[in-house]
Amino acid sequence: MKIGNDIYYVGVNDHQIDLFEGQYVVPNGMSYNSYVIMDEKIAVMDTVDANFKDEWLENVAKVLDGAKPDYLVVQHMEPDHAANIENFMKAYPDTTVVANTKTFTMMGNFFRNLNLDGKKLVVANGDSLTLGKHVLTFVFAPMVHWPEVMVTYDSTDKVLFSADGFGKFGALDVEEDWDCEARRYYIGIVGKYGAQVQKLLKAAATLDIQTICPLHGPILTENLGHYLEKYDIWSSYKVESEGVVIAYTSVYGNTKKAVELLAQKLEEKGCPKVTVFDLARDDMAKAVEDAFRYGKLVLATITYNGDIFPFMRTYIENLTERSYQNRTIGLIENGSWAPAAARIMQGMFEKSKNITWLENNVKITSSLSEANEAEIEAMAEELCK
Repeated sequence: MKIGNDIYYVGVNDHQIDLFEGQYVVPNGMSYNSYVIMDEKIAVMDTVDANFKDEWLENVAKVLDGAKPDYLVVQHMEPDHAANIENFMKAYPDTTVVANTKTFTMMGNFFRNLNLDGKKLVVANGDSLTLGKHVLTFVFAPMVHWPEVMVTYDSTDKVLFSADGFGKFGALDVEEDWDCEARRYYIGIVGKYGAQVQKLLKAAATLDIQTICPLHGPILTENLGHYLEKYDIWSSYKVESEGVVIAYTSVYGNTKKAVELLAQKLEEKGCPKVTVFDLARDDMAKAVEDAFRYGKLVLATITYNGDIFPFMRTYIENLTERSYQNRTIGLIENGSWAPAAARIMQGMFEKSKNITWLENNVKITSSLSEANEAEIEAMAEELCK
């Protein structure tokens, strides 16, 4: 696949994978993207996952058509992108590897026997590399989402090689909406590093970008303002859409009944969007994604061993470690004796910024009472304001 005048896609699709990074469900697989810039000097942009060595090297060789690459640019050392550096150097031993100091340190840790003496080009933030017509400028993007990450701007074709930025789950041979799988990818993997993404967006705003080439997901060539706006919303922890997320755990069904009643009340009152997650059964990453997407969150769980149910603890930890903020939260707790769930859940957000707590919460003692039904009515009313 050709991108622009001299840039070619040489990546691969992975339909073997079930869990990305060992935890994220990817029903439509993944893509590992790599690119070749054909110029007076030829540059290959990143490698791919170890399982696709042969397919990737064949893709590269087809584009090179007998030519030899001059540079291998390594933007990110995560193994789904960098696993084939040593294999590439065996195939093309005269290539110079272009990377920053932190990247070369990591490279030595991943490839203990790789000798790059005389084959390194160490770049600093803002450095440029001229290939001929194409001039590549390297912009460091630490913690988006590893410390060595950099992105690369080609000022000739106005292409941003964005590393993991603007990536998404899903292989390229599957049609699916960009927003949802890019959001789930961003929140799950990069979400903790909003400040660093904001810094990168400010740097990108100074560039004339007409194409974005990420390391996962489709090449973006149209309506780039949409993708930039989404990244600005996600990385600044703004509310993207109006709606209520209800996340719950329930052992014997009584807490679930309260959640179902609340969802019914919210829909009757015209709430624009209500999503409900059973944290023991539903995709945790999707439940986390929606908590960041929508402005209001209700957490419902039981007191369990003097604490809260494990799936709820895991869920809240997933939110807080990703800097959950600027949201409204309501609480539903259930306890047959000594209920403590509401206090514990609220305490887990003590370091979160700009959390508004609902005045109307729900305290169940074993099963729903008429008083609980009135509390749920009041909670729904407050949520719909």
